[in-house]
Amino acid sequence: MVVFPFEKSQSQEEQAEIALSKMERKLNRREKEKEYEGKHNSLEDADQGKNCKSTLMTLNVGGYLYITQKQTLTKYPDTFLEGIVNGKILCPFDADGHYFIDRDGLLFRHVLNFLRNGELLLPEGFRENQLLAQEAEFFQLKGLAEEVKSRWEKEQLTPRETTFLEITDNHDRSQGLRIFCNAPDFISKIKSRIVLVSKSRLDGFPEEFSISSNIIQFKYFIKSENGTRLVLKEDNTFVCTLETLKFEAIMMALKCGFRLLTSLDCSKGSIVHSDALHFIK
Repeated sequence: MVVFPFEKSQSQEEQAEIALSKMERKLNRREKEKEYEGKHNSLEDADQGKNCKSTLMTLNVGGYLYITQKQTLTKYPDTFLEGIVNGKILCPFDADGHYFIDRDGLLFRHVLNFLRNGELLLPEGFRENQLLAQEAEFFQLKGLAEEVKSRWEKEQLTPRETTFLEITDNHDRSQGLRIFCNAPDFISKIKSRIVLVSKSRLDGFPEEFSISSNIIQFKYFIKSENGTRLVLKEDNTFVCTLETLKFEAIMMALKCGFRLLTSLDCSKGSIVHSDALHFIK
């Protein structure tokens, strides 16, 4: 009888070593794959960042820094800004390496907004049309120049007649206060303010005065011993002084940028005792 020897089976230690080796190879392969992906992504991010930076420009306009995209500055061809971006016009640099343009830095905000929006949008009360027209001419923006010119012509055609507000006695129109101003919107604001003050001082007696387009008529004005005109309520108490309303008018006008041109009636020796005030901006 022939006996064949059995193959020696692998021990548990050898099996563990083989399994561990396979696991190490898998881990090494994964690490290399991650490393490759990381390098690839970082290169893509760097390219994107480079492209993003290459589309931005910082301009120093009269000491004010503006950061915008090149495509905004090149929106209209054959302009000063388009020439700078495309190298047609040589522009100096400031100490930080930004393009320096020796123009009005504050007004450039409106120039840049015109490039962004394609239309002229100005804040309420803007009064620098001539200066903005010069900026439009310098930057060779014909569309902006035309819109500024159109806006200026419309303002010239708008009537700027002097308007007034009269605060008077319902029974004696000669007694009271007249406020003159060349800005109708200011007259409306000051009328609203005086009505508000009067109602608060009259304390529940709004029927003591009536309001029309340009006139506030109080029910009664009388004179006290020192000459101060007062509003008289039904219980004979003095409530809202005319000097109080005059003070409100003067303070509001100064806050809104108006100046007191003159008192139209200075015969009484001071503005406080005058019958009319004339404001102008």
